[in-house]
Amino acid sequence: MAETTYVPELKKLYEEKITSELTEEFGYKTPMQLPRLEKVVLSVGLGEAIQNKKLLDAAVAELGLITGQKAVKTKARKSVANFKVREGMEVGARVTLRGSQMWDFMFRLLNVALPRVKDFRGVNPNSFDGHGNYALGVTEQIIFPEIDYDKIERVSGLNIAICTTAKTDQEAKRLLDKLGMPFRK
Repeated sequence: MAETTYVPELKKLYEEKITSELTEEFGYKTPMQLPRLEKVVLSVGLGEAIQNKKLLDAAVAELGLITGQKAVKTKARKSVANFKVREGMEVGARVTLRGSQMWDFMFRLLNVALPRVKDFRGVNPNSFDGHGNYALGVTEQIIFPEIDYDKIERVSGLNIAICTTAKTDQEAKRLLDKLGMPFRK
């Protein structure tokens, strides 16, 4: 009996169509030069978690629902007296996605979550860091269908960092554009 392995839809599209288009466009000599997705990092910063620990637990649970992977709590690196933050206090949560989970998350982000944003006109095309990585801020976590609006503690945003192996921002932008990222015109 032949064993079938699961390949995410977006990864199939990348391997079958996008790699040949990018090779033709940029003139790559070897497949190793092709830009590809390396990882996706979701993070939430909660300064209010200092007073209310339940907010941080809820954020960890929501990140787990959105990604299908357990999130870790992040600690403050420095003490800041004005914000009543001490070094080592838990002030946020993050999760790193790689492999099939990354491809599945990207598919859901591009095809389900972003179209649900109110008054959506596209994502900022200038949010690249100069090394081919893209950062995206989402103001409400309720755009993800996994989140039940009635069960959330409070509406909060999250940051999504998409790391690629592209050498330049132009290559990374073309990669994300071909994957279906709706850049603002």
